[in-house]
Amino acid sequence: MADHSIVHVEIPANNPADAGKFYSDLFGWNIQVDQAFDYHMFQADPGPGGGFVKVGENSTYKAGEVLIYVSTDDIDATLARVESLGGKTLVPKTEIPNTGWFGIFADPTGNRIALYTGTGH
Repeated sequence: MADHSIVHVEIPANNPADAGKFYSDLFGWNIQVDQAFDYHMFQADPGPGGGFVKVGENSTYKAGEVLIYVSTDDIDATLARVESLGGKTLVPKTEIPNTGWFGIFADPTGNRIALYTGTGH
């Protein structure tokens, strides 16, 4: 059976840079910024890392809606299984340049969960 561990977490923030500083000061998380995407990432050793995403009018992210990413070997097959179990695909398999692919679904309750597979799959 494929590994379906949590591999990434996105935490909505009004100001991702300020959020990074807060969590770095609070938990000692290592913060790195991908300047090309203005994406503030954290590593919470030994657990999964993640990023702080901007909330606002032009964003699909809302405060209080943390998004977890679960590893899968086959996003399309997993999304098909989601649909067969009563969930709904929100974002189909989408490439993340030089990194891998992701997709997002809603479970039957409406919770958003993301899927991820790296370029090695």
